[in-house]
Amino acid sequence: MDNNRENVLQDTALIFEIKGNSLDDGPGIRTVVFFKGCPLRCVWCHNPESIRKAVELSFDEKECLGCDSCIGVCPCGALDRAAPHFIDTVRCTLCLKCVEACPSAALSRVGRFLTVDDVLEAVHKDLPFFKTSGGGVTLSGGEPTLHLDFIEILLKELRCMGISTLLETCGLFDMDRFADRVFPFLDMIYFDIKLMDEEEHEKFCGVSNHRILENFERLCGLSRTGGAEILPRIPLIPEITATSRNLEAIASYLRGLGVSRVEVLPYNPLWMQKLRKIGVSSDWGGNEIMRTWMKPSAVEACRDIFRDFEMS
Repeated sequence: MDNNRENVLQDTALIFEIKGNSLDDGPGIRTVVFFKGCPLRCVWCHNPESIRKAVELSFDEKECLGCDSCIGVCPCGALDRAAPHFIDTVRCTLCLKCVEACPSAALSRVGRFLTVDDVLEAVHKDLPFFKTSGGGVTLSGGEPTLHLDFIEILLKELRCMGISTLLETCGLFDMDRFADRVFPFLDMIYFDIKLMDEEEHEKFCGVSNHRILENFERLCGLSRTGGAEILPRIPLIPEITATSRNLEAIASYLRGLGVSRVEVLPYNPLWMQKLRKIGVSSDWGGNEIMRTWMKPSAVEACRDIFRDFEMS
């Protein structure tokens, strides 16, 4: 790799995982770079460990041996078997001595500051898989566009290496900066559209959807000029997004924009387990329907609303 690139390469982004051999985040076999930090607060977030733009501590009770080595080394008394989530996040200073002492990796660090070179090094070993499968690199999160300077440089380097690039986004970003600095280096964008009603979007996602929809419309226009392909994706969340009223409104909106392709994402309840690992409680934890997978018949009924679209 060229060590004479701009000094800005030494800037870092907070990344919580680089996952290779992925078949669910774009065409072919892909390496997914998960960024930490998100401007939305969706109550069902599939990656709740990605929401905060800060390093966090995770505790996996299933991996714990009960040896209490971590409790013995904690200088601030932040670990307690009687605590609801074992970790007292108020007392914890993230010294991570407990992580070093844990023999089973039940305690782990969530988030590391990596340079562009760090990411490229991790990606480089997967080049043969990209070439044989038509895969590439997917930027996900969290929300990658919170690290706009970083991903601009990363995407340029990936483009120079001949690697296909894809961005998964919630759609809330500065469109002018994005269009100028990031869009030209993307091959595909997966754009989440969750709720059409603005009040419901604010209630369940924490922010208005006005700017998100505005950005989607502008991206559709850019894509028609020969830019990156835009694929709207609708996550199915029981009793929230997966209602006939909301899905029909999304379908009508997309038709009006001339969009002919869409992806519907079946609900995944595993986010609740991830939430507990980082010591966070959810008001939706007691909702039985949110703790179970959607029935295949319910998923098909949702898909049927988009029967005149090409389904990915």
